[in-house]
Formats: sequence, C-alpha cells, structure tokens
Amino acid sequence: MNIRTLMLGVAAVALMGSAAGAQESLDLGHVGDPGSLYEATAEKFAECVAASGKATVEVYGSSQLGNDEEMLQKLKLGQIDFSIPSSVMSSVSPTFGVFEMPYLIKSRDHMKKVRDGMRDTFVDAAAGRGYQILGFWENGFRNVTNNVKPINVPADLEGIKLRVPKGEWRVKMFQSYGANPTPMAFSEVFTALQTGVIDGQENPLAQIYSGRFQEVQKYLSMTGHVYSPAYLATSSRNWDGWDEELKTAIQDCATQASDFAYERSQQMDDELISKIEEAGVTVNEADKDAFIAASKAIYEEFGTQVEGGQKLVEDIQALASGS
Repeated sequence: MNIRTLMLGVAAVALMGSAAGAQESLDLGHVGDPGSLYEATAEKFAECVAASGKATVEVYGSSQLGNDEEMLQKLKLGQIDFSIPSSVMSSVSPTFGVFEMPYLIKSRDHMKKVRDGMRDTFVDAAAGRGYQILGFWENGFRNVTNNVKPINVPADLEGIKLRVPKGEWRVKMFQSYGANPTPMAFSEVFTALQTGVIDGQENPLAQIYSGRFQEVQKYLSMTGHVYSPAYLATSSRNWDGWDEELKTAIQDCATQASDFAYERSQQMDDELISKIEEAGVTVNEADKDAFIAASKAIYEEFGTQVEGGQKLVEDIQALASGS
C-alpha cells in the first residue's frame, strides 16, 4: 500500500464518520409573535429534538416564512420542514372544520380526549391532502376584542367589522351573529386595528397579548366562542424523506410539546386578563348561553354540508363527559 492509497483511505473513513455524526437541520415557521404560546411550544419542541441528537430545529416566528396559507404551500414544495397551522386547516380538509363549531370543545381535558381518541380521523384527513399531522398543539379559546362596545350577546356584534382567520365556517358563524367578518392574515391585524380598517378581531388571550392588540383595542369580551387547536404539520414529501430514527424523535417531541402547550396555555389565560386590563382595556364576561342558542343553525349546516359532519360533531360531544 503506497502513501497516497493510505491517505485516501484515512480521508474516506473521516468523511464517513463526519456523515454519520451529521444532524439534519430543520426549520419551523409560525405566525405567533414573541411571547406567544406558539413561540413557547415551538421552542419546547426544538429543545426536545436537539436533545435527541437526531436533528436541530430553527424556529422562525412572526410570519417570517409566510402566513399560514403560504407556509402550507411551502411544506408541499419541500421548502420548509414544519409549520403550525390552526384554523386554516379547514381549507385543507373539511374534516378540520368541525373545530370551527362554536362551544364544541368544553375544556382542555375534553380536547385531550379528542386528541387521544380521534387522532387518526384528523391525521388521515390531512394525509389525504399530502400533509402529516405530528402533534395536536394549541391556539386556544377565542375571545372578541373591538373598539365599538362590550359584546354581551350576539346582537351586540351587529355591523362590527371583525377580522377572522380564513375559513368558511368562522365567516358563516359571525355572519349569523350579525357581524361583518373580514378574513385577514394574522400579521396584518395590528395595523388594520390601528388604522381603523377593522373594528375588532377574535383570538385566544395569548395571541391577543403577544400581538399587542391591547394597545389598539378598547374592549375585550370573554366569549370563549371557539376552541382552536394548532397542529405541528409537515408534508408527506418531507416525512417520507426522513429516516425512522429521526421520525421517532420528531413524533415523541411533538407529543411532549402537546402536553406542554395545554399546561402553558392555561397558565397564560390565568395571567393575561389582568395584564390586558392594566393596559386600559375594559373586560366583560359575555352571555355564553345566548351565543350557544344562536349557534344551532351553523351546526345544522355543517352536519348537512360536510360528509360525515354530523357524526364528527356527535363523536366529539360524546367525549365531553367528565371533562
């Protein structure tokens, strides 16, 4: 064996060792602002994946990688690895529209039962559209803010121009209440409120506070009208390209982050009402019974228009016992 052959052999071994020790570098985009539940959950997930030694995850919040719709498209193209869609999933598959039904999810314990008992229903619906749902995280219980008046009953929403996420059922719901719902990307909401393009919006407290909406809104009405899950999503294209060890690490960390999200969100709900009040916002408890009574028509429409919609609703309602 000559010197050149020996050196080539050593170099080859070194390269093999380097390749074996190399980690995947993955990116995760979301629309949450600094201090949001999205940020906290994404960072928890990234820390867990890093600790596994199988990959590193770079987190890009504040819509740096695009809005929810844009990131879903980038997932399909393999341009990003993960995103955290929420209400927008109802435009991917009608099955996800069930989470747009008002007052369907009663509590986080109820949602955990849905996550554990009906996971395959939603995973399969997403897979049929080319996406992999890896974790059921949280957006949260949604409440209304606006600059016109406190919202106590649905009639108080009459004529109020209210930003909603893109999704037909949220639009229909607020139309039935008498509001003027305006679909808009989350990243555009603060400026639209500040300039008066819209009167109000509806979001969980964590999104309201981290989005600084308390700086440009007068009233917060605790309607709790919809519980929105968030999902750790990738594309089937991405998923199929990862080895089994990496998939296992990602799935385990996504599940751990789900439990973290529920706990952290409850903490944030407990903490943030007083902080929003301290910012000068008037807070009131809405008449939820009045909203529930006004929501019957949207359930009937979902049950007849979405294939299997009535059974979806009934299956979720059946899991509410003891929650």
